[in-house]
Amino acid sequence: MMHSEMEAQAGPVQVRGTVLTVRRVDAYYAMTLVAPAIAARFRPGQFITLAVGGPDTSMMLSRAFSIHDVRPDHGGTVEFVFAVHGRGTRWLAERRARDVLDVTGPLGRPFPLPRDPASCLLIGGGYGSAPLFALADRLRERSCQVDFLLGAGSGDRVFGALTARRTGRTATITTEDGSLGSRGLVTDMLDQVIHEARTDVIYACGPMPMLRQVTALAGRYDIPVQAAVEEAMACGIGVCMTCVLPVIGSDGITRMSRSCVDGPVFRGEQVRWDDVGTIPFDAFGAPGWEPRSRRASQSVVNGGGSAAAAAGTGPGRGRTAPQRSDGRPGHGG
Repeated sequence: MMHSEMEAQAGPVQVRGTVLTVRRVDAYYAMTLVAPAIAARFRPGQFITLAVGGPDTSMMLSRAFSIHDVRPDHGGTVEFVFAVHGRGTRWLAERRARDVLDVTGPLGRPFPLPRDPASCLLIGGGYGSAPLFALADRLRERSCQVDFLLGAGSGDRVFGALTARRTGRTATITTEDGSLGSRGLVTDMLDQVIHEARTDVIYACGPMPMLRQVTALAGRYDIPVQAAVEEAMACGIGVCMTCVLPVIGSDGITRMSRSCVDGPVFRGEQVRWDDVGTIPFDAFGAPGWEPRSRRASQSVVNGGGSAAAAAGTGPGRGRTAPQRSDGRPGHGG
């Protein structure tokens, strides 16, 4: 095995990355760092975390950002895109060339790639589209057809529209105010794009309400969705449990999965979107949780009880947890 191949399969590293450029891209900022070890290990969908505020800061937590692009053969650069949401990202926007930052990555579970050529629809909301372009390159290497569906509130918040039009087989743009492309949401155009592109698989990244709706619509056509969630992260390495969300496993049991370690890419149909932001009563480890088999046997021992009650879906057991509606971005703040 070649040395570069061994590096690509290795885990994340913590390095001191030198800022190469910080540039404004419409409503966002794009920062490029020199971090060869991270660039060599990167796979589309993964992210980095950066310490912010400098050596004497009170901002103790790192900030997590999806990786937009890497150039392993051109100095080992890593580029990410962010919006200014608070003190941490404001501090990042003020960095200049040759500044040095503490960076850890690449982190998280990447997008899985199709084994055979497929028609792939890439859906991005706001700067959630940033990680989709490196993915598109990998998909084309596998002879996949790539279509884009990008949207945001306004034209200056649609990231990568020009690149999508230049490199995609098709590119559909939507904005809520109609300033670029069609007026409306990306989900308003999804049915049409699926039919025209004959979509086999969907990759999506953006606000949680968008991912929820994309998954629901794709389910009508039995199209699998690989969703990169935008959940708020604190540590980025699976320790703090800040970024958990309920995900149904292959065994049918819901577990509170860590977006930073088990994700950020999940199969859309396995995420319990309506329960994000809560711990469902039937999640593994929740207060009063017990295996279904044990509940069923207890019901028999105690003299009956309906099958619905034994399965935990009877009265008082099947309440739907409230849906979180903030849609906050998780990769920056």
